[in-house]
Amino acid sequence: MNPSALVMILVVLAGGATALQAPTNARLATAVNSPVNAAFVSFAVGTIALAMAAAALHTRPDMTAVRGLPWWAWIGGLYGACFVVAAAWGVPRLGVALTITLMVAGQLLIGLILDHFGAMGMPRAPLSLGRVAGVGLVVAGVLMVRKF
Repeated sequence: MNPSALVMILVVLAGGATALQAPTNARLATAVNSPVNAAFVSFAVGTIALAMAAAALHTRPDMTAVRGLPWWAWIGGLYGACFVVAAAWGVPRLGVALTITLMVAGQLLIGLILDHFGAMGMPRAPLSLGRVAGVGLVVAGVLMVRKF
């Protein structure tokens, strides 16, 4: 199998896990009385799982590289927390499909901007008609999921 195809399949499966995460955390939010509490439990479980994976894989950070990180490299968890809270809050109000579609639309819009400028040390991928049209189709999909 082509390594790029394998990466794409794994990323699609991770996206599917995100779709499962939203209703899971929405259900948890009702039991723990808030989407913030649900996100806290979700991150605690995730932290334990990651600690076990790191221990099993014997991963060790490169402390020289860690010391050279920009400030924003440390706040990725905040984005994840916002995502999980928004999903747990949005799903009961909007439904799973609309919540996830809106989130994907937001990810793609910001992704286009980051790619265009090569922001945060990522490779530059300038805006093109095809890329903008692709994101436009996703935004159209948001409207279709909402209206139909």
